[in-house]
Amino acid sequence: MKKTFYFLGLLAVVSCSSVAQNTAVKESVTEATEVDIKKIVSFLASDDLQGRMSGSDGIAEAATFIENNFKANGVKPFFKTYKDTLSNFDSSKGVAYNVVGFVEGNDPKLKKEFIIIGAHYDHIGTAKADGDDVIANGANDNASGTAAVMEFARYFGKTKSNKRSIIFALFSAEEMGLLGSKHLAKKLKGDNLNLYTMLNFEMIGIPMQNKDYLAYLTGFNKSNLASVTNTYAGEKIAGFLPKAGDFRLFMRSDNYPFHNEFNVPSQTYSTFDFTNFDHYHKVGDEPSVMDFNHMASLINKFAPIIKSIANSDTKEIQYN
Repeated sequence: MKKTFYFLGLLAVVSCSSVAQNTAVKESVTEATEVDIKKIVSFLASDDLQGRMSGSDGIAEAATFIENNFKANGVKPFFKTYKDTLSNFDSSKGVAYNVVGFVEGNDPKLKKEFIIIGAHYDHIGTAKADGDDVIANGANDNASGTAAVMEFARYFGKTKSNKRSIIFALFSAEEMGLLGSKHLAKKLKGDNLNLYTMLNFEMIGIPMQNKDYLAYLTGFNKSNLASVTNTYAGEKIAGFLPKAGDFRLFMRSDNYPFHNEFNVPSQTYSTFDFTNFDHYHKVGDEPSVMDFNHMASLINKFAPIIKSIANSDTKEIQYN
């Protein structure tokens, strides 16, 4: 009898060990790599896409690229299709749409609460010529943030490890006045979405210098998001950049419409600190100047943070 119990106990240990190993393997294969990130940014910021002006053929290619990536990684469309046409876009300039994916939460109760992970995927098209080059490729602004959202979507699409439901939103027409995020925020509010928090990623392609944190958080003092981020990370990931307040960045990116519509913590992470990047809205914003090692490190640090936010028993992030 003792041998039988010993065997069953050993079997249980082996079984638990196998589950843990399988989980570890599942998590490891979803880590972002420099190679994958470079592929995404290089496509989105290629000359072929002509600077991803909203309503253009170039951004339409980008939208299809994102859509196919979502499909391949088990991320479902949140609406009937991935592409959600903007109701507030000037039709004389073409058709603009957000690309919106969704990974349902795995907890029967918490899945009714939503987190939005967002970034804008449009850019300005062309800029002042530098020699023969007039294409504003927008690698840092904001193919970098778009790549991060796509990698987070891949992570959760593969692991299905989130208790709360997560919407992955890539916005069009940010450069025309946050039109994509305004459209989606208003639409989701009209549908009475139970939004917990909106986390936005903007210009994360270049690391900051001489800072004791990885990324700054816009609206730093408006909530406890920085503290929650750093607690989950076990290190100082999110910090305060005074210039972000001076330039009112909290109100200048796609987090802001969600703040206005839902009045829940809606903020942006960025590593563009006004000193480390000379190509803002210029033709020099090319993939060749991105730091893909930095991007991979940032994305791999943020994925478990987002997972912790999605899986917390209570809504820990709150406005002050």
